[in-house]
Parts: sequence; structure tokens; C-alpha cells
Amino acid sequence: MRGDEAKKVCPDIQLIQVPVARGKADLKLYRNAGSEVVSVLARKGRCERASIDEVYLDLTDTAESMLSENPPEILEEIHEEALKSHVLGLNVDSSGREETVKEWLSRNDADHQDKLLACGAIIVAELWMQVLKETEFTCSAGIAHNKMLAKLASGMHKPAQQTVVPSSCVKDLLASLPIKKMKQLGGKLGSSLQSDLGVSTVGDLLQFSEQKLQERYGINTGTWLWNIARGISGDEVEGRLLPKSHGCAKTFPGPKALKTIASVEHWLNELCEELSERIQSDLDQNKRVAHTLTLHARGYKSNDFDPHKKFPSKSCPLRYGTAKVQEDALKLFESGLREFLGLCRVEAQGNQNYSWGVTSLSVSASKIVAAPSGTCSILRFFHGDNPSCSSSKQAFDGSFQDGAPSSPSGSESCLGLNQAVQQKTCVRSGNESCSGLTPAEQQRWYPHEESHTQNVPPSSDRGVSRSQTWEYKVEEIDPAVIDELPLEIQAEVRGWLRPHKRPNMAKRGHKLIKDIFEHGPSTLQPNGIKPWTPLGLIENWITLCIKSTHLMQPFCR
Repeated sequence: MRGDEAKKVCPDIQLIQVPVARGKADLKLYRNAGSEVVSVLARKGRCERASIDEVYLDLTDTAESMLSENPPEILEEIHEEALKSHVLGLNVDSSGREETVKEWLSRNDADHQDKLLACGAIIVAELWMQVLKETEFTCSAGIAHNKMLAKLASGMHKPAQQTVVPSSCVKDLLASLPIKKMKQLGGKLGSSLQSDLGVSTVGDLLQFSEQKLQERYGINTGTWLWNIARGISGDEVEGRLLPKSHGCAKTFPGPKALKTIASVEHWLNELCEELSERIQSDLDQNKRVAHTLTLHARGYKSNDFDPHKKFPSKSCPLRYGTAKVQEDALKLFESGLREFLGLCRVEAQGNQNYSWGVTSLSVSASKIVAAPSGTCSILRFFHGDNPSCSSSKQAFDGSFQDGAPSSPSGSESCLGLNQAVQQKTCVRSGNESCSGLTPAEQQRWYPHEESHTQNVPPSSDRGVSRSQTWEYKVEEIDPAVIDELPLEIQAEVRGWLRPHKRPNMAKRGHKLIKDIFEHGPSTLQPNGIKPWTPLGLIENWITLCIKSTHLMQPFCR
């Protein structure tokens, strides 16, 4: 029920307002609170943070250890909250509830699986009471033999209660569970099961064979449906305390729909500013880097001849920096809008034939991986600053900048060719420098430099300046070497290796051939062409072929 609706029913109700920032709900407090809870839960087992307020915990090892050392049947006292557990399939009276649950937890004749669940119930009760003590937040929990069943059980009794699902009760639980309540069945697949197969509960799937489900929905989906109907799930708990992605979203229902590029750009800027702050904070605090920017939207269009066509999601490599994220997000939206409308270009105000509206916008950063330690942007080696490789913030501030501009000379060189390069060596640990070059490698790359630099003490904190010209030919660089570089440096190097426009050597070559046959050798010898003899003609032709091949090498690669 929405707040406005609640006010009509109960005018005196006191509604708690979520903090607002940039015109939308600010969930920073909730994310921080969730992190506090996760930090406590992770003490007992492998922990997977699934969302802002949902966590999976693998207690198998902890429960096995308890079962071997202090099984529930020998415990003199069991935590009070564990005795309040809801055990599916257990008939209890309100008066003798705790005693009945204690008997179930302490059974000697229980099978090994139920004994593990009993240990898990005791561990979880103690754990969420510890969460309450340290954070003052309450938790609801589901205890089962896999993630799917535990998630279903966690929402059955709220707040601050826990539910146990013994293996013997799984069939009864799923027999009455509406198909749309099962994770991943709330959309088209669930609707298809209802309309095509006539199922209304998860248990109804038991009447279909695995082969029948595979024929209808494919091998993988059919096998998955057959398994979940029996409470089988092979998803393991991943050891992940940090989110897999960062996202910011805003809805614009009804008359609030965005109908111009300008209004979309305004909200994209707000969302991207928040996203940029979050990924930068993740980089600073957790040393993680996001690589993909994705835009999702929902919208409608007038004169809709294809009502089922959805606004396409668009992705691109993520560039760090608020302005760059905003710029890329707008380009993604415009690309998606063109595809959505079937137009070649997007008008700022739309037109009478193609009016449209956006009811939802979201931007997300994904493919988040650990930042390589000690990685510096390659630009660091061509500027006068002296960065510290041990500082992750400094190391990555330059890793996401645009590629360096092309050399104005238009030569075939790369990486600052035909330019004086100023490099400073900074000591990180021992005698390892930022450049990572051994004395032998330094002699190889800087052959004209004196070898006395090898005598610099390794513990020296003073930078050693060099100035020299570094020349290399593009066609002699092996692409396989570039593929081994970190992704952000690959982008920089490839930006520099884009071939520059060269004089049209091919046309010159055709002119030389023409001159050979029309003017004779007198005018051609100054150009390096052999005298007019049969052997000289062959040598000339070979020379021209070599020139043409050389010209094409960078493009053939």
C-alpha cells in the first residue's frame, strides 16, 4: 500500500520518510546498515550478500563441527530464541511450543540431515541475537538444505523469527506454493507455465516428466523446472561480502513520464552522479574496479504498431569520472531510443508521428573485479609526476583517462615516439621500481644511456630522471603482447596504435610503373629505380611490391 493510500485509510498514521538526495530515495543508510549485519553474520560461515537486505550463509562446516563436539541432545541449555523456531511439519500447541521444539532439536533417532538442521537452528538463533546486540537490527531467517528453500522459509514468519524446513516437509511446502512466488518464475516463464501447462502451484509440476518439460522449454530450463518441483537446487553459497554490481534507478509513473531528451538527460545526470560516487568509493575502500556501464529503461510510444517491443538495454565499457559516465549514459539512451522508435535519429522534442515517454530509468556498473595491485596507467611514464605505486588511489586515478592524443607528426611510431620522454623511477620495495625494468632491460630499451644508473642504491627514495627519445615501429609490435596487459592499459595502448593517415603511396607506385614504360630510365633513376634493362625492370617491380606490402602491414594485422 502506498503512503497516500494509507493516509486515506488511517489519517493519523505516522509515515517514516526515506532520506532523499538528487530527487530520489537515498539508500546509503540502508546499505551501510546491511554491511554491519553482514559483518556479524560472516563470522560463522561462508557468506553471500545477495541484496541490500538479503544474505545467504553456508553453515555446513559449523553445523558439522557442533554435531561432532556438542550435539543438541547433550546440551543442558538451548538458546531461548532457538526454541521459538517454526519447524514445518511439527504439530505444536501454543502452550507447549518451546518444549515440543526442544524435543525435535534434541532427537537421538533423527537422521543426519535433520540433526544438521537442528544445529543450524541453534547457531542461527545465537547469531541473529548477536546481530541485535551489536547493531540493534532484527533479522528473520530460513534454515534449509539449499538456498532456494531457505529463501522461501525466511519470509514465512516475520519479524525476528526463524523457520526450519526438514527434508520430509519439502513436498508439502511446494505443493501449495503459488508458481509466481518461486524465484525466477514471476515473469514470462511463470505465465507460460500457467497458460500452457495449466499449473498454479510449484507442486503441480510433479505431474510432468523431465523429458516433457525439456521438449517444451529446452534442456536446461526443463531440467531446472523438474528439479525445483522436488526442492532440488544446486546453487552454492558464494563467498561474497560485496555486491556484484552497483545500480541507481528512478521511476516516472503516469503523468510524470519523461517526454524529452532534455528531461531524460537531467535525470541521467543525477543517477550517474550517484553511480560515479559509489564506484569511486568502492575503488577507494575495496580496491575494486567496474568495467561495464549498462542502461535500462521502460517507455511507451504513440502510434505503436509493435506494442510488445521493449526499450532495449544498452551497455558500453565504463569510464571513471562523473562527466564521462553521464556522457556515455546519454549516448546509450539515444541509441536505445532510436532502436525503440525505429528512427535514424532522435529529435530533442520528438514529433507528432513519434511521441514517446520514459517511465523508468536505471544505470548500473557491473563486471566488478579486484584492482591489480601496483598497477599504474602507462601515461605515468610519459609525464613529470612521480606517483607512488603502493597507493591504489593514485595508481588508478590515471587508469581511466582517455587515450593520449596522436602524434602531430603523423609518423608510424607509437607510445610517444619522436618525443623526448621524461621518466622518473620511484622505489616501491627493495630495488623494484615503478617501471619494473631490470638493468639488462633498461640497457635494451635505453641503449644510448650510460650504465652508471645501475649503481643507484636500491633503498634510495630519490627519483632518477632520464630524458631520451624512444622510437618503435607500429608494425613490429606483437598484438599478443598487448593482450597480456591490464584491460585499462590495453585501451590506452590501442588508442595510440590507431594508424595515422599516410601519403597515398599506392598511387605513387602506380605512377612509377607508368613512368617506367612511358619515359624510360632517365627520369626514374633519381627515384631509386634501376636502369632500363630486363633485369632492372624485374628489380624495380620487386621494389614496388615490397613498398606496397610494407604499406599494408599495419592494416593486415
